[in-house]
Amino acid sequence: MGKLAMKTHFSSVAVIGLGLIGSSFAAMYRNAYPDARLVGIDVSEDAVKAAQERGWIDEGHVSSEDLGPVLCDCELVMIATPVPVANEYFRIIAACDFRGVVTDACSTKKIVSRQAQELLRYPEKYIPGHPMAGSEKSGIEGAREDMFKGAHWVLCPDEETSPDDYANLHEALAGLGARVVSLPRDKHDEAVAIVSHVPHFVASSLVELAVRHADDQEALFRLAAGGFKDSTRIAAGSPALWTGIAFDNREAIVEGLDEVQSILRGYADTLREGDKAEFTKLLDRAAQARRSIPAKWVPATEDLLEVRIPLTNRPGIIAEVTTIASQVGCNVQSINIDHITSSSAVLDMVLTDEGDIGKLSTQLIKAGFSISFNPLSKE
Repeated sequence: MGKLAMKTHFSSVAVIGLGLIGSSFAAMYRNAYPDARLVGIDVSEDAVKAAQERGWIDEGHVSSEDLGPVLCDCELVMIATPVPVANEYFRIIAACDFRGVVTDACSTKKIVSRQAQELLRYPEKYIPGHPMAGSEKSGIEGAREDMFKGAHWVLCPDEETSPDDYANLHEALAGLGARVVSLPRDKHDEAVAIVSHVPHFVASSLVELAVRHADDQEALFRLAAGGFKDSTRIAAGSPALWTGIAFDNREAIVEGLDEVQSILRGYADTLREGDKAEFTKLLDRAAQARRSIPAKWVPATEDLLEVRIPLTNRPGIIAEVTTIASQVGCNVQSINIDHITSSSAVLDMVLTDEGDIGKLSTQLIKAGFSISFNPLSKE
């Protein structure tokens, strides 16, 4: 699909924070939706100028300016700042009576979601988000125009989230090439601790292990140029950024690190006891699990499946349906609300051929939904 054919419900977007994630988002939004108006905001005037020079934003402002009038001219505000800074912008958004959709790219959700609930005038317009992508590089210099292509972008709707707002944001993010999944807000931080945060600190510990022995073996780091270097790449990330993440999600990360210690202790104990059979089982279990992860999260065929679900006045319906789809591994390629009358509508989801469709059907029926499936052909 050509650029001119791409449309978005958010024709004016403010990106707050022009670091690695915010700048990449602006760059990709510019490419996907060339007719949209993009406003960039950052504490650094240099970052704002760089984004303008690269053509990623149409208008730039530093955080010290009066941002109320700027934000109120936009339909979507993307907050791509560290968690401790987000509340300052929530206050600005509330003060100017902004009525559009607010989302974020923060790596943890507990603190920022609570702040949004407390500070925003219209907290139901806030949809927490988290792109599962990044780089060991930081700042706008590390930004890429393909950062989120094929990456999962977590959204955390709740019972107050408007189905239309969710559908519009889902569509905008999917247009960037991201794969949007839903998670409950209270489950997000625990989940990302296991698959993102704890692995970072494990990688850092492996590098620390090598550092401790480097003085005794000058060739050690030359030997580390292969698999070791690849598996510890993330340890090169910003220490300040990761310290912030660690303390934002401290409880879940501590639990994960304690569990990793227990697993490693199991390997050590089995070796110490000389139990080759048990050690082989431990390695085989991990090897099989690792092989089961697809090399790329892409559909195996071009077959698509339409799922239609009549909407009722049931609160939180969009969060419930999309979370069930994510839990059974189904990839929602597009989502739309078909308004039949002023009081009735149908949720229309298009799925790729991933996940357990049978389980999706069972779970939706058990949850009390009426559903219909219709195979589609992708042109």
